[in-house]
Amino acid sequence: MPSPTAKEIVLNAWQTFRTRDASQIAALFAPDAEWIAPARNATAVALDHTDHMVGADAIAHFISTEMHRLFSEIDIAFRAVHADGNNVIVEERMRATLPGGRAYDNDYCFVFVVEDGRIKQVREYMDTRKGWQMVFGEAAA
Repeated sequence: MPSPTAKEIVLNAWQTFRTRDASQIAALFAPDAEWIAPARNATAVALDHTDHMVGADAIAHFISTEMHRLFSEIDIAFRAVHADGNNVIVEERMRATLPGGRAYDNDYCFVFVVEDGRIKQVREYMDTRKGWQMVFGEAAA
């Protein structure tokens, strides 16, 4: 049986993220994996969390637990998935409910680097201003 492609590994990861099982999520990542998001993005600031996670366990804890302190009723719709060798780009729209019932709706782009069957790095991009306004209110700068 052939090894899964980088694209298959990444698509499987999104399914595993939904389980919120930290041990299953951690197993997807290399032990020294990195998840790099824009500095001082609204999610990191609201949760008093880093925007650069290092290590499979830290990433898994954020996905399984921390992000759910801010977002509930999460709905993710893929717009496109592009793969070239070990690099996979996922374009998506995330909708969720914020504390107090406010709506969150933003577009994201994730660049995954897969190495030896595990995710080695994720670079996350989004409309940071729009995210900030939704999390902290229209008047937020």
